[in-house]
Amino acid sequence: MAKTIDMQDIMHLNLFEKVTRIRTRFCFKYNGIIFFCVQKMFMSRAIGERGNNVRRLSQILNKKIKVIRYPESVSEAREFIEAIVDPVTFKGLEVNENEIILSGNTQTKATIIGRNKRRLVEMQSIIKDFFGRDFRVS
Repeated sequence: MAKTIDMQDIMHLNLFEKVTRIRTRFCFKYNGIIFFCVQKMFMSRAIGERGNNVRRLSQILNKKIKVIRYPESVSEAREFIEAIVDPVTFKGLEVNENEIILSGNTQTKATIIGRNKRRLVEMQSIIKDFFGRDFRVS
């Protein structure tokens, strides 16, 4: 992951570590929601009992927070993207050597692209950072 971390991301990561006592290096924003990626074995600890850790982070930052599983390989790209764009569902996901292509109906594509392609640009950045591939909606 060759992403440059800015000061705000460092602040979010430090706050996440203080609240959950789990260290992670993966934090990103998509559609106004702050996502933290943790390994599968730390998911329940990161979320907290009855979601207390996520609720507390959300109140402190005054933003929506989601904790998702860190993808170990490209084969887990579908679950990773589904977790990010939830509740939007899509028909298929095709993984090639150098790009990931998402397909869906007109409403799904419009939702994922967003106004002025804002969400598409955010998703392209996320996919490039995690999988090193381009992202396209068709």
